[in-house]
Amino acid sequence: MGEIKSCPTCGQLFNYNGIREVCANCAAEEEKKYEEVYRFLRRRENRAATVERIVEATGCTEELLYGWVRRGRLQTALFPNLGYPCDNCGHLTTTGKLCDNCTNKLQRDLNQFEASKEFRESIEKNERGTYLSEKRTR
Repeated sequence: MGEIKSCPTCGQLFNYNGIREVCANCAAEEEKKYEEVYRFLRRRENRAATVERIVEATGCTEELLYGWVRRGRLQTALFPNLGYPCDNCGHLTTTGKLCDNCTNKLQRDLNQFEASKEFRESIEKNERGTYLSEKRTR
């Protein structure tokens, strides 16, 4: 069963069913914009258009474009200059939430953290030491 939400675009109340984030009227408008953008991009001379160029030519918002790319409606294999902002730095990416640079930096930081953790544990182990008492018989 759905819940009543306010449309983030127009403010109208609608029955949210977990599929669309906007009311039916705004969804229809978004679909019209999508068709316009897709027709624009299908022309050979526009396939390598940047996000800024698409916004300028069609009047679509960047947020809508980013959402379509994120959901896979506009595929970056067909339109190479499309993407959506990295959640960390804002550079365009085509997969996941982070761009390649931020992913690599995060991986390096994690590796460094793990190495320093292992080093601290080995130092603590050596400081505790193991003292054996031997019984010497002569």
